[in-house]
Amino acid sequence: MDQHRTPLFTALKKHAAGNPVQFHIPGHKKGLGTDAEFREFIGDNALSIDLINIAPLDDLHQPTGVIQEAQKLAAKAFGADYTYFSVQGTSNAIMTMILSVCSPGDKIIVPRNIHKSVMSAIIFSGAKPVFVSPVQDENLGIDHGITTSSLERALKRHPDAKGVLVINPTYFGVCADLRSIVDLAHSYGIPVLVDEAHGVLIHFHEDLPVSAMQAGADMAATSVHKLGGSMTQSSVLNLNAKTGLVNPQRVQTILSMLTTTSTSYILLASLDTSRRNLALNGHEMAARTIALSNYARDTINNIEGLYSFGKEILGTEATFDLDPTKLNIHVRHLGITGYETENWLRQKYNIEVELSDMYNILCLITPGDTQESVDKLLAALRVLSAIHYSKGEIYELKVQVPEIPQLALIPRDAFYADTELVPFRESAGYIIAEFIYVYPPGIPILLPGEIITQDNIDYIIDHVEIGLPVKGPEDRSITNVKVIVEANPIS
Repeated sequence: MDQHRTPLFTALKKHAAGNPVQFHIPGHKKGLGTDAEFREFIGDNALSIDLINIAPLDDLHQPTGVIQEAQKLAAKAFGADYTYFSVQGTSNAIMTMILSVCSPGDKIIVPRNIHKSVMSAIIFSGAKPVFVSPVQDENLGIDHGITTSSLERALKRHPDAKGVLVINPTYFGVCADLRSIVDLAHSYGIPVLVDEAHGVLIHFHEDLPVSAMQAGADMAATSVHKLGGSMTQSSVLNLNAKTGLVNPQRVQTILSMLTTTSTSYILLASLDTSRRNLALNGHEMAARTIALSNYARDTINNIEGLYSFGKEILGTEATFDLDPTKLNIHVRHLGITGYETENWLRQKYNIEVELSDMYNILCLITPGDTQESVDKLLAALRVLSAIHYSKGEIYELKVQVPEIPQLALIPRDAFYADTELVPFRESAGYIIAEFIYVYPPGIPILLPGEIITQDNIDYIIDHVEIGLPVKGPEDRSITNVKVIVEANPIS
């Protein structure tokens, strides 16, 4: 297959060049009907390919033409048997994976530090989650992935699970031994679904961790837009059909059910062209990105009070491999929080970071970075160190999460059950009907269907009182919490 080709993008340009008279949506008709300032800023080229699924341009819901060709080229580039384009982000691809293998009442093994799209899919499907705790890093205050041994314990207790979901790599770039995890799950005849949102580059360079498709996983949801150059909200779902554990036609059906019928051809074209760029230039792009990341990390580790972990953390089940392009910067020894660091970088240097928590900021180094952009970050960090190092009290690093609560109801049943509000401080023993997340580390403390314990209450209140973010419940103050009025517990 010729990876120089861009079947969809080429067809879009050809169609626009023909300047057809359009009596179909979108109503702006090549920009003529849109706001003048917006049109001038965006440009007529972009507006001319903002089209719909007319015959020459194929249909994402039942591709038989140029979209099908583009997806086949993407499958070849990503080492998959099938690749499906998503114009609703990796969240849509993750939900498709889960809904493709789970029916109401089915069990699925998932890490506790899951993305909210995983819980959305569990609620939609009516599946029962079996949670596995990720490994916490006591030196950094972050979470890694699940281990092979913890998964083995879960599989022995729940050999009837319909799927195992793994995050690879984590947000911070750390990977467990994915090949061993896949082999273990497959020995039970259970498919492996991979949240590969932050791993598009790992397909294209041998110095990066193994990708889901290379490891033999059954499906992987991959954010091309996060690191691979496509536009925001464009992702792919890769499928390995060799194991026979996933039905490609069912995956297409589920994806179509979840996808808008007004699919964005601009997003689809950006996937088509980004695939070409990655297939032809991905190795070079990744090599340059790795080199910039390593330069930044080495420099940061020579700045007083800052630390950016590298391969020295490897060697455990949870830290089997590392994607160095995720630049985590630990700021605790400056006596400031990650939140304060993020705000300072924004206000003083016009620098935006990917995330911050109590102890860290995360910067993503991508093929879009240059020596100049990285040096601007490093210069700012030197000033930050000069201002704060040895000037204030260092925060005590303490990241403790309560035990995972007992699941009394399938999350869907809890989410849709009759509910009432009760004072949060008096809610022990009730079944919660909403989510509560505490940052750091971002792991959900309570999910719909779980029994609230006093330890949960104390932990959450401690975080609220010291001003750390608590997210999820409808009552942002956490004064009251939504609980089940009456429901039949699962046996």
